[in-house]
Amino acid sequence: MSKLLVALSLVAFGFAAEANAAESSSLYVIKSINIDAPAAKVWDKISKFGDLGAWHPAVAKTEITAGKDFKAGAKRTLTLQDGGKINEKLTAYSAKNKNMSYIITDSVLPVNAYASTLHVYSNGADKSVVVWEGSFLPKAPADEKTASDTIGGVYDGGLNNLKKISE
Repeated sequence: MSKLLVALSLVAFGFAAEANAAESSSLYVIKSINIDAPAAKVWDKISKFGDLGAWHPAVAKTEITAGKDFKAGAKRTLTLQDGGKINEKLTAYSAKNKNMSYIITDSVLPVNAYASTLHVYSNGADKSVVVWEGSFLPKAPADEKTASDTIGGVYDGGLNNLKKISE
């Protein structure tokens, strides 16, 4: 097993354990995808907090409403293809480490207390792995399965399109 896969497994286990310890009813979803493109190229596609629509097909428009793109504290409003809105805040950003973390502050999604991280890892010459993970609570009247399936679908849709436009 490659060192990267071992590291990703340990990270996922650590985040899951931390989420469970912090809130026993918190849910956790992690998705990853291998992309046949250099990590720098993939990061360039997803690195703009102010332009999620550049790679996620569910997003019609992204608008920075406070702060500055690439800076923790920036806020954005996503307008979905169906007109729904999601407000998010960037909580951490590292171009060097190719990752960003954010929270949802208000949303049409069936989740509360949502926190997420996107990370691009190099996986050898001209290959990368993108990991998207999040913890959250179901928002009434949604149940745990509905909330988890929704977030999993969001991640799958974005990651699959990212692969398509990156390779």
